[in-house]
Amino acid sequence: LFLFFLNQRYFLVGSNPAETKYRVLKIDRTEPKDLVIIDDKHVYTQQEVRELLGRLDLGNRTKIGQKGSSGLSRAVSAFGVVGFVRFLEGYYIVLITKRRKMADIGGHAIYKIEDTNMIYIPNDSVRVTHPDEARYLRIFQNVDLSSNFYFSYSYDLSHSLQYNLTVLRMPLETLKPETTQTRQESFDIFEDEGLSTQGGSGVFGICSKPYEKYVWNAKLLEVVKNTVHRDWLLYIIHGFCGQSKLLIYGRPIYVTLIARRSSKFAGTRFLKRGANCEGDVANEVETEQILYDASVMSFSAGSYSSYVQVRGSVPLYWSQDISTMMPKPPITLDQADPFAHVAALHFDQMLQRFGSPIIILNLVKEREKRKHERILSEELVAAVTYLNQFLPPEHAIIYIPWDMAKYTKSKLCNVLDRLNVIAESVVKKTGFFVNRPDSYCSILRPDEKWNELGGCVVSTGRLQTGVLRTNCVDCLDRTNTAQFMVGKCALAYQLYSLGLIDKPNLQFDTDAVRLFEELYEDHGDTLSLQYGGSQLVHRVKTYRKIAPWTQHSKDIMQTLSRYYSNAFSDADRQDSINLFLGVFKPTEGKPHLWELPTDFYLHHKNTLSLSQTRRSYTFWWTTGVLKHLPLPFDEVTCAENRRKLIVKRFHKCEEEIDIHNEFFRPYELSSFDETFCLAMTNSTRDFMPKNVGIDPSPFTVRKPDETGKSVLGNKSNREETVLQRKTAASAPPPPSEEAVSSSSEDDSGTDKEEEGAVSQRSTPVKVTDTGDNTKITENVVQSTKDVYGVNLSDVPSEDDLTIYARFVQLGQSQHKQDKSSQQFCSKHQLDRVINLVPISSFSQDNIYEVQPPRVDRKSVEIFHAHMQAGRGNMQPLGKDDFLMYREYIRNRYM
Repeated sequence: LFLFFLNQRYFLVGSNPAETKYRVLKIDRTEPKDLVIIDDKHVYTQQEVRELLGRLDLGNRTKIGQKGSSGLSRAVSAFGVVGFVRFLEGYYIVLITKRRKMADIGGHAIYKIEDTNMIYIPNDSVRVTHPDEARYLRIFQNVDLSSNFYFSYSYDLSHSLQYNLTVLRMPLETLKPETTQTRQESFDIFEDEGLSTQGGSGVFGICSKPYEKYVWNAKLLEVVKNTVHRDWLLYIIHGFCGQSKLLIYGRPIYVTLIARRSSKFAGTRFLKRGANCEGDVANEVETEQILYDASVMSFSAGSYSSYVQVRGSVPLYWSQDISTMMPKPPITLDQADPFAHVAALHFDQMLQRFGSPIIILNLVKEREKRKHERILSEELVAAVTYLNQFLPPEHAIIYIPWDMAKYTKSKLCNVLDRLNVIAESVVKKTGFFVNRPDSYCSILRPDEKWNELGGCVVSTGRLQTGVLRTNCVDCLDRTNTAQFMVGKCALAYQLYSLGLIDKPNLQFDTDAVRLFEELYEDHGDTLSLQYGGSQLVHRVKTYRKIAPWTQHSKDIMQTLSRYYSNAFSDADRQDSINLFLGVFKPTEGKPHLWELPTDFYLHHKNTLSLSQTRRSYTFWWTTGVLKHLPLPFDEVTCAENRRKLIVKRFHKCEEEIDIHNEFFRPYELSSFDETFCLAMTNSTRDFMPKNVGIDPSPFTVRKPDETGKSVLGNKSNREETVLQRKTAASAPPPPSEEAVSSSSEDDSGTDKEEEGAVSQRSTPVKVTDTGDNTKITENVVQSTKDVYGVNLSDVPSEDDLTIYARFVQLGQSQHKQDKSSQQFCSKHQLDRVINLVPISSFSQDNIYEVQPPRVDRKSVEIFHAHMQAGRGNMQPLGKDDFLMYREYIRNRYM
């Protein structure tokens, strides 16, 4: 994008990535408080837009031929429009001026906003000043758009991968096609040649409306949404996006984590708790992990898989009073809700988006000396029990209570083992999404866990039905660890479905899980900073009890940072979020944002006006949702969903749908070192040990210190590794089955261990101390068992010796240098050894001679034509070549 300005107008010129098509937006600067935008419907070429700008520049100079400041000037270059906003004076335009590529999904780039620019639209001559305008501007800019805001030009980030790929497979006959076409677009310079312009060159694309719950600039674009072309509308999400490369013997597998933070009832930790009157809960984040084979980028031909889970505050009317300056303010229930009205609205939204079953994993404390967190558990149980009365039993909401804090303090229980059991049962119920049918190897070698997998199996693959909803009080530390364990279990199923592992099971201390754990910790830190004001306090290593002792001091600092943020800066951040999201709109003559005693009335609309319609206390779901369960209502083919989709016809040669040019960008000058594929985290470079002879598989269990980062790290990294080993060695041993079962007799049935559950705690490593120096015992010379996986000192078995003897005889028979001796070797003797069948196109293929393959006549002709073209002797073009050239010229320049 380029923004040019005159005294009377702004001209916003936008182009496609290849810079072959341009659109122009004209913004009037003479209106002091209104926004007047004219969208030029014409699609310009590069030459046409240069001529247009040249005429504007020439016509607005003071004297013809004089280059001065009064002509057309370029204000800024940008990558997208965030939106338009007005406080008490005129409108501002918010532009993205810097971006950074963060991920790639099927050739569709996902960018992070690095910097923005706010430009005041009205001219200074018509500006009506207001004394409070500058303060509103500072509050608005308090929302740092360069911090974890993401966008994509061609991929809908507000929807899940399952929704996007399911919509692509909807039959075209049921959708509304876009048939409008201007005269310039339909003009054909070859129409006099008598060549047909029809044929199979059309490609249909489907555009869907974004899911506004996760769009953060919907209010900023609302004023222009119905007046400009949809290509100008760029929707942004807030949350987290990270991508890492998992190399499996050279095969690139991209692991992507996308977190979408809800823009409804959004805010900071103690100021936004529970739910509002519309069923939107605080700190609601939808986390999606996407796995795909990066060697094939296309959505239609590639292998893609995803799994979605949700976190969010307990859906009740509750809050915490922070005026007492206590680290843990008391929890109070603000309103009595005997018919679970707000919980019904919340779970109705989830049934529409995710289908059934809805599984609630409640991690709050169940046993306390002073009743604190247990208040929420008791109310949530009552609400779920009431709502389940009216749902069919097969679609009932599943409630799993588990006091994670109690088991963390216990020395007899391994928290992650118990979470692994819960994760297995959850993934089996919901299933996951994959866009390809089950592999043939899963039929040849069936797995019991795979056969018990839930979800919906269709002809094109599998669909996830239902979702896991995890919550604690803050939905930060405990929730992130629980989500990691569920994601790790789902990752194993995803890898198995793509044919990359032989069993749907992943162990800790493998390169794959370490890469996934680092991705989830970055995800947890980012979400914790947005809501709580600090990074995670308790991490996965904390619950595995292998964290170094230095981590305790870091946890204390994060706790203090969180307390300071909640006490002193959260109120200002809340005001900024309310202004940015349009929850509060400044109005002349009404109280200002900083004069409001509370924002309760802004987020609870029912306190200002009574609703004319009342929802049923028994049929609490939206009409039509129950009929399609377990499938989500948003993904089924019905009239309501068809209205959200628009079909557009493209030519197969257009740059807009050219995945190759979109991904590799051959028209841009790029540095090889700055390529995104090289900059992302790599399992081989960052996690695999650098020792010679180590198994390169990312699914091999390593020692706690055997990572690429620790081997190549500095002295501090090595010291931290030693501390990790000491902590691992001093950790209590994994509990036996008897000890676990005896300690959990008084808990709920969901906490019982399955038989044969394997402890996932890392194996302790012995450390010897000599004086003041700590030395780690290492073997300089590795054994053959470590290098090759077998001990060569053992005597081979009789079967192995027989196979080896046959192999030696085969080699002697095939590679004798004395050719005369081969005449006397009977064919009958060789057949007894092995019957060789040539599989290549060469008649003879060995180390002594190779006979080139035969080439057909057409290939020879093509080769000769190529040689002649290199010498300048061109052959006349055929009809097919002329058709292809005509389509290229028409698409490129018209």
